[in-house]
Formats: sequence, C-alpha cells, structure tokens
Amino acid sequence: MTKANYVDGFVFTVTKKNFKAYKKMASDASKVWKKFGALEYKECMGDDMHPNTGGGPKGTPFPRMAKARAGETVWFSFITYRNKKHRDAVNKKVMAYFSKKYPDADHQDMPFDMKRMAYGGFKVVVG
Repeated sequence: MTKANYVDGFVFTVTKKNFKAYKKMASDASKVWKKFGALEYKECMGDDMHPNTGGGPKGTPFPRMAKARAGETVWFSFITYRNKKHRDAVNKKVMAYFSKKYPDADHQDMPFDMKRMAYGGFKVVVG
C-alpha cells in the first residue's frame, strides 16, 4: 500500500434523522474520491464521546468542541493522500466530477450543517 503523507480531516455533527441520508452520501463520496486516487476514505461516527470516564486523557470532548445539539452525533472523517500535491490533484478531479453531476447543487441540501463543520489539511509527521 502506498504510504499516506497527507490527510484531510473533518469534524461535524449529523442529526439522527439524517443518519441514513448522510451514510448514503458518504458511501457515494468514498467511491468518487477513491476513483480519483485517494488512498483511504473513512467516515467515523462518534461512539465513546466521553473518554475521560474511562481514564483516558483529559481534554475537550468532541460533542462540546463540535457544539453538538440534542439528537446529533459527532463524526470524524478523513481522506488520505500521498502528499499535498496529490491531494490537490485528486480534489480538483472530484470537484469537477461533482460540478458536472450536480450543476445546480445547493450546499443547503446537505444532511449536516456545513457552517458547523471543522476541516483542514494535515501533513503527516509521525506514522
């Protein structure tokens, strides 16, 4: 397997009523990103959102950081690439694909609140 040296990471919330719609969207997106060269595409739904109770490290729980509301679950998602240049090339192809497939797409139709999503690109330092 090719070594991943760059990661796009995302943290956001999804309401329970939008779970199925989000899972379908994410499954479809996974296929597209991989088709255009992403090494991995992972969608992770929060499970143990209060790790301090199990003796884990102290810190801010994801639900508080993500300002999760009642009925929402926190998700952490990531896509891996060979490097930043590879990420940029893959994302350019992905965005062109989605622009053609959904020319009139409105981000307000997303099954989560994009205004509350945190995201960024990360250079792998240890791994």
